[in-house]
Amino acid sequence: MTDTGATPAGCRSLDEAVRIADETLLPAAPEVDGAERVPRSHFDLLAEHGFYGFAAPEDLTTLDFPSYAAACRAVESLAGGCLATTLVWVQHHGAVSALSKTANRELREVRLKPLAEGRLRSGVAVTAAVRPGTPMLRAEPVDGGWVFDGTAPWVSGWGMVDTLYTAARSADDVLVMALLDAEEGGSVSAGPPARLVAAQASRTVTLRFSRHFVPRERVVQTVPLEDYRKGDPESVRFNGNLALGVAGRAVALMGDDGGALSAQLAAARRRLLNAAPEDVPAARAVVSGFAVRAAAALAVHAGGRSLLADAHAQRLTREATFLLAFGSRPAVRTALLRGLGSQERSAGGAETA
Repeated sequence: MTDTGATPAGCRSLDEAVRIADETLLPAAPEVDGAERVPRSHFDLLAEHGFYGFAAPEDLTTLDFPSYAAACRAVESLAGGCLATTLVWVQHHGAVSALSKTANRELREVRLKPLAEGRLRSGVAVTAAVRPGTPMLRAEPVDGGWVFDGTAPWVSGWGMVDTLYTAARSADDVLVMALLDAEEGGSVSAGPPARLVAAQASRTVTLRFSRHFVPRERVVQTVPLEDYRKGDPESVRFNGNLALGVAGRAVALMGDDGGALSAQLAAARRRLLNAAPEDVPAARAVVSGFAVRAAAALAVHAGGRSLLADAHAQRLTREATFLLAFGSRPAVRTALLRGLGSQERSAGGAETA
């Protein structure tokens, strides 16, 4: 697919995403930014307009995105309204996508439709099993299912989701992906919400699984780690839409003073969407770096107002910083450091010229 960077036209669902972001999420964002959790009304509104069916099969969704590019622009629009809301909502779709393809027909029949309609809401706990090295969350086969043991960091939406799409890794590097109840007690315990620089209302916690039994009936799929990682570039690409949303909102708030930033935003968007799999980390780094620059430009544009706790400029600056690390990978980090280092050298050269 080749994207021109222009806004996709004639898409009802994209128009609804823009309206929700502009009329509901953005006005509430300063208050949500300091809250303990995202208001339930935000998620109810997204469910009312079908956005929990974002990754659902065609027969279970009311959304009308004509292309992947249009769907990405909807995520971008929502993230530009409220990152905390979008961060919790976007993680729901891992469970929906997996259940759409599972061979576990009974689990699909019971859970997929309520998830696609937003009557059930899911979080995700996958990172602990897929990161390089010894897995933080391990899976051991037992009679009737598996035992999960270890920790799962960075679980967002705790206390706001009903289920948790969770991955643990076996001794032979097979991922066991299961749909668990998102509740604390017995063999599952949650630490206090992390103190984050942004998106604090996402209620991001570390979960501890103490030999937690997972019945076979709750397993969505098992997949070799190597096979799972083949799809990693698409996850990295998709999460880049969050940074594009923060950048886009910063540029929009600058109005005519944004200058060349609008064209640079469109170029960053095109690069991310059109990048070949091997080029996705570099494209994601460009997008994340641009979000920081756009937010910094807005802070300068806003002047002293940007120093106030309820100012969009300082919130977007913190969110752009947050997204430098969120959902990143070693290759993205390397590309970011290389890019930031190049900017520093350029600045130093200009200063001494």
